[in-house]
Amino acid sequence: MSGTYYKYKALAGINVATHSIDELKALVHELLEQKIHGLSFSPYVEGQEPGVQITEAQIRERLSIIRPYVNWIRTFSCTEGNELIPKIAAEYGLKTMVGVWLDDDRENNELELNNAIEIAKAGYVDLLAVGNEVLLRDEMPESELIDYINRAKQGAAGVPVGYVDAYFKFVNHPQVSDACDVIFANCYPFWEGYAAEHALIYMKEMYRQAVKAGKGKKVVVSETGWPNLGTSGRGDAIPSFENAIRYFINTYQWADEEKIDIFYFSAFDEAWKTADEGDVGAYWGLWDKDRNLKYV
Repeated sequence: MSGTYYKYKALAGINVATHSIDELKALVHELLEQKIHGLSFSPYVEGQEPGVQITEAQIRERLSIIRPYVNWIRTFSCTEGNELIPKIAAEYGLKTMVGVWLDDDRENNELELNNAIEIAKAGYVDLLAVGNEVLLRDEMPESELIDYINRAKQGAAGVPVGYVDAYFKFVNHPQVSDACDVIFANCYPFWEGYAAEHALIYMKEMYRQAVKAGKGKKVVVSETGWPNLGTSGRGDAIPSFENAIRYFINTYQWADEEKIDIFYFSAFDEAWKTADEGDVGAYWGLWDKDRNLKYV
């Protein structure tokens, strides 16, 4: 790769497996100082979960913590106060992949979509993600999802529109892939039970499948990550500090080499996720619940 430009020069050609934890912490520090591409951002604090109304002050406080270290954020909803995030992010110099939350509540889906279109018309949407894993959760038929995507494209003219799901759903649903301007693929070796030492190899294969399904369209890794704590692992995938920090660095080494846009999951630990994911669900953040940066 002679002559290749690396944004993260400290990562060029290194073997993460041979570095000590202290050396890895220094690498994470350098990565964040130079800014990573994107983070999945939810403003919930301890004791909160979806369904709670989010305040502007809370959004500003959370964004102020991560803004020095990131260029983009990804949101998940356009209701319950989340619709305020894109404008505030723009004030802070951040670009936003705005999420429209879809599920089996059709009335709320309309509110989500209409709010997103209004935010886009106001100029605060850089990418629009219509739906998040509704096919994976089996909450909506393909035809209905495509209708929402098409309505978003009509209403938010000029903004690239896509859909977020596990990478293989774009292979299984080619009509959804065709409807998207951009493919937002979630790639989680952890949830598929792959050991940390093989995780990057498998994520590359996940990405390759999404690229093939996209037929030349841009593919963004909309989520990937590794938890640092928890007892509810998957197969050979073990949550630990060492596995999490090595996965983070490996991910950005690959992203830098291949020029891939990645939204790392996630900004903050969120305890409410344990209801669906077991105790491991609470430990995916780069910052813990008390706003402490974990890996530096």
